[in-house]
Amino acid sequence: MSIDIRRLDIEQAPLMAQIAAAAHSHPMSLATIESCFGNFYQSFGVFDDDRLAGFVILHQLFEEASVMDICIEPGYQGQGLGKALMQAGIDWLNNTEAEQLLLEVRAGNTSAIALYHRLGFEVTGERKGYYKTADGTEDAVLMTLPLV
Repeated sequence: MSIDIRRLDIEQAPLMAQIAAAAHSHPMSLATIESCFGNFYQSFGVFDDDRLAGFVILHQLFEEASVMDICIEPGYQGQGLGKALMQAGIDWLNNTEAEQLLLEVRAGNTSAIALYHRLGFEVTGERKGYYKTADGTEDAVLMTLPLV
């Protein structure tokens, strides 16, 4: 496996939507993903040779940035690709005027929460019943990373 991280453009949105549909129970639509290629957004993809294996979408407005979505194709999960994508996004943001990176994650996604803690994120709150599930809702954990 030869891994490379690079910026994405709107032409890759259909591939991103396919990965999101395979990895998330309630994925972003293609139209929503396409809308994340305007001003104030930056997307990075992780590639295995020329195959897109995952992506992260960041939104930055002045000193605040947010992770809109991060997604790794199921067959590539557990190999450190999510961490590599997040680090690429953090490195990029550290060269902007962003002062903090915010995200929300499903409370039951303990592996993602552990990853975010390893990257320096701290829990800053929660949103009750924020995410839809097959049988109701699930809380969101809010996390923040101060940037340098």
